[in-house]
Amino acid sequence: MLTPICRSCRARRGDVVLDLGTQPASDFFPPATDPGPDPVYPLRMWLCAECGLAQLAEDPTVPEEPRGVEPAALVAQAKDAIGRVMASGLVAPGAGVLEYGSPHGGSWLPSLTEQGLRPVEQQADVIVDCFGMMHAPDQHAAVAERAGRLAERGVLLLQYHSLVTIIRSGQWNALRHGHFAYYSTTAVTRMLAAAGLTPWTAWRFDLYGGTVLLAAGRGGEVDSEVRALLAEENGSGVSDPRIVRSLQETAESSINALRGWLQRQRGTGRRVFGYGAASRAVALLAAAGIDNTMLLGVADAAQTKWGRRMPGTVIPVISPAELVRAQPDAVLLFVPDLLEEVRNALPALAGRWVVAEPTPTEEQVTRRIVPPARLSGDKP
Repeated sequence: MLTPICRSCRARRGDVVLDLGTQPASDFFPPATDPGPDPVYPLRMWLCAECGLAQLAEDPTVPEEPRGVEPAALVAQAKDAIGRVMASGLVAPGAGVLEYGSPHGGSWLPSLTEQGLRPVEQQADVIVDCFGMMHAPDQHAAVAERAGRLAERGVLLLQYHSLVTIIRSGQWNALRHGHFAYYSTTAVTRMLAAAGLTPWTAWRFDLYGGTVLLAAGRGGEVDSEVRALLAEENGSGVSDPRIVRSLQETAESSINALRGWLQRQRGTGRRVFGYGAASRAVALLAAAGIDNTMLLGVADAAQTKWGRRMPGTVIPVISPAELVRAQPDAVLLFVPDLLEEVRNALPALAGRWVVAEPTPTEEQVTRRIVPPARLSGDKP
């Protein structure tokens, strides 16, 4: 394989810190009638030794992702984030706002419009990017584009799944085709500086185990929140390939645990389905060699995925209604953040939920049932 070139600083010096071998494209869900086999591609994370950006080493796939349904947890976090931003005084009513969207669904624009902001298409006082920039193959160009469309005194709001969280929580399957960058605040600060921007402040959220919303603009100074993030990350070794490489061991442990658990369920005659036809489930199922004798189907709220199958497998993607009718003995949940949502929306499956990662964990906690909500599927 060719030596990677950093997608941000263009350096050639770095280390492969996670290698999942060859995997099917995680954003291509073939029709269930397509017999395959599906093409496979290298899936590796490379850590730049110069700027510290963790990134896809290569990605020859062609994005073709069915748009997901926005999870309730993401909706709630967006509302919280907007409230904090408006309370900070960084954004004034009447400001022009531009949004870089994510293929995983959802938009901040309706809520921001309610706060008195005006959607614009060119120069903007406020640019919002919630899990959008990670989908850009050229990270240097992506930051430069956003900086170029930002008004002189404007603010860029950039939200990302923290690399520190990915490492600490062993979220190795955050690595996927189409997600070109995995951000630490340290790397993001360097990327912004190259475009003439300074991080002003930051907010943290529990979403996906730990996400960061960074506010940046021209001039100004780094505040105590950003300094605390940088100090925490540096202390965690987020730029040290030896630390980041722990994801490799976690991946192997998680893959073996899932395979073993499903084999035991099949051996005892238990019928297991999944929930969440998310990109993060693709590498897990493919690497573990899971087929439709172990996992009978994966339900998802995104109608665009119904009638398709999980990439690299013959496991069908079904609707939540079909999942309930199947009366499974257990349901593997591939997106842990959806647990409360699916519990509330599918009370018929109470006591059958099993969180798939880092190792299958059966949930026995009894919760108060609230009126069913709109179910959601994928994540960044």
